[in-house]
Amino acid sequence: MFQVAARVLRRALLAFLLLAGNSCWADKVEVPPSPKGHLVIIGGALRGDNAAVWERMVQLAGGKGARIAVFASASASPDKAGKFLVDRFNAYGAKAFFVPVAVRLAGTDYQAAAEDPILADAVRSAGGAFFAGGDQGRITRALKRPDGGNTRMLDALWELYRRGGMLAGSSAGAAIMSSTMFGYPKPVLATMRLGLDEGREIAPGLGFIGEDVFVDQHLLVRGRFARMVPAMLKKGYKIGLGIDENTAMVVGPKREVEVIGYRGALLVDLSRAVAQDGPLNVSNVRLSYLDNGDRFSLHTHAFTPGSDKIDNKLDPAKPYFREPLFSADILGNTTVVDLMSRLIDSDQREAIGLSLDGPNGPQPDLGFEFKLTRTNDSVGYMSLLTETYSVYNMRLDIRPIVVQRPLYQYRQAETAAAR
Repeated sequence: MFQVAARVLRRALLAFLLLAGNSCWADKVEVPPSPKGHLVIIGGALRGDNAAVWERMVQLAGGKGARIAVFASASASPDKAGKFLVDRFNAYGAKAFFVPVAVRLAGTDYQAAAEDPILADAVRSAGGAFFAGGDQGRITRALKRPDGGNTRMLDALWELYRRGGMLAGSSAGAAIMSSTMFGYPKPVLATMRLGLDEGREIAPGLGFIGEDVFVDQHLLVRGRFARMVPAMLKKGYKIGLGIDENTAMVVGPKREVEVIGYRGALLVDLSRAVAQDGPLNVSNVRLSYLDNGDRFSLHTHAFTPGSDKIDNKLDPAKPYFREPLFSADILGNTTVVDLMSRLIDSDQREAIGLSLDGPNGPQPDLGFEFKLTRTNDSVGYMSLLTETYSVYNMRLDIRPIVVQRPLYQYRQAETAAAR
């Protein structure tokens, strides 16, 4: 609670000083220039044949021949991962090079390498940088000093980004993009029950996207949208972006987010949410699914559907689905998006999803209900090419439920026949 209050106070003070214009107080505050570069935030498992993402990274770093610094700091085998990524970028026309700043890189002193002025200058003058997947804690450990200050290498990365370069990362490389990241959290259901501890389960990231947006990855495949909510509540975030595997969010200097790749991203909006203490119990979360080609402005909060959807807005008076909507496993692979897509094109106003544990798990009688509701603000679009949906501003309420045990019994007739 203290950290949330401190964050709000810091932002309010900065806003006051900026409004003060030429006052003597404002003159004493050095506000860093807004970055002119782009972020490419990838949800993990980026395939080598996903040309849309690879080519966009090369293009944003300067086009053919662009120098891209490859950081395999998160990897357990940074030398092998670094070589693979350098070769992959070069296959798409870049001139990539490996940066030997990694905790697990044999035969090197990662702290000395992070302070090496020659290495830092090479990164500073590059067109872009890429962070591989693995353990995000290894990235922050390699690029932050023991006292929490920036190494020369991290300062070089910030300079690259501020002058117009590209910063990209996949999986662990995506997690570091926000000022708070997941460290070593519990499974999703346990996180909903017990919350998150500061330090080990959530930790400081590098904050390239700014202090106001929370980022998570592997989102739809692993049902991680449900762990974003307690993390955002704990740290005071109002906006969260979760990106799925083999998919990227491109964030430009005007803070417009574009989704490209195989799947999409979930936008979690807590600006009107109301939470209660104890196991996760929150109402009026706003959930949106941005599909390939969609855009969202972090400034205006406006959505723009992709070119294949913009002329095919769904008419609530002409629904396609006409049956009750329910899922027994809302945390399953892409389940929440499938349920949102059916609801936005349905004659139903609500859809229910559950998350339950096995009978031998901890607290087997504690589960959660996820209620999705179409409101007057909810909007949907369907692609004219692939029949995929984009869904904006759907209400989500999550509340704990008591699970009766046994959860089910065999029908009597079948039991008798088995005898």
